[in-house]
Amino acid sequence: MMRLIRTMRAFGTACLVAGMLAVSAGAASAQEAATVDPNQGALTISGGYDFLNQYMFRGIRQHGTGVAMWPWADLGIEAFSGDGGLQSVGINFGTWNSLHTGDTGADSGKMWYESDFYASVGLGFGGGVSLGTTYTAYTSPNSTFTTVKEIMFKVAVDDSAYLGAGALSPYVAVALEIDAAPGVGQADGGLEGGKYLELGVGPGVPAGAASLAFPVKVGLSLGDYYELDGTDNKFGFFSVGAMATVPLGPATNYGEWNLHGGVEFQKLGDTTAFYNGGDDSQVIGSIGIGFSY
Repeated sequence: MMRLIRTMRAFGTACLVAGMLAVSAGAASAQEAATVDPNQGALTISGGYDFLNQYMFRGIRQHGTGVAMWPWADLGIEAFSGDGGLQSVGINFGTWNSLHTGDTGADSGKMWYESDFYASVGLGFGGGVSLGTTYTAYTSPNSTFTTVKEIMFKVAVDDSAYLGAGALSPYVAVALEIDAAPGVGQADGGLEGGKYLELGVGPGVPAGAASLAFPVKVGLSLGDYYELDGTDNKFGFFSVGAMATVPLGPATNYGEWNLHGGVEFQKLGDTTAFYNGGDDSQVIGSIGIGFSY
């Protein structure tokens, strides 16, 4: 069995990447159609349930048969809002899970392959610049992999004020595996805790009531993240995707709901191709439902 573990937001990172991004996009579209926001407080609850044909964690395949299902929930706290250099402070707590019907899930006796717990602090500055710091513990209820502990730093730029519809929304993320040992607490099951680098953009366009996003990203090893036979292969994967999000009506007293789905193509490096059964590419399809209140 391959060494398995997941990315924090797999489809378009980061992660709790695909579902979170989809809910954010859907919420924005729904708010435009709503006349009154039913939630005027500083707390936001988000969640979703997604289905995928293949679960890839930063290019590393997580199951060889069956499908993956992703239930997740997030609590966001607006801790500060102002007009100075520091314009916002947000705190998030949440859980993300992966249930598998195939070899790493139900076929092994328990569908619940992965359960992640995270806490993050996000700072928003002038010019659309944001800095996020997230701690995540990746655990496996069916004991397929050892617990991985990680700290991730992400810098993102909302360039829509400058580029309008041509905004790219670039970001840089660095993740560090901590409290690791040889073969324990690592994405690649290698000898050393890894350092991961991700570069990406997330352009998007409105399509009537719906929204379209076209995330592009590359995952690289800054050190020991994609180890294979004693070699740290620097290139992990290149990904390009397309996702559509459709709001399910205007905002209501039960929140804002959306239906989202998409397709992603990943080109894999030597280590990730090895974990993908030798194939150097993977196509991922997903569909799900999300809400925010």
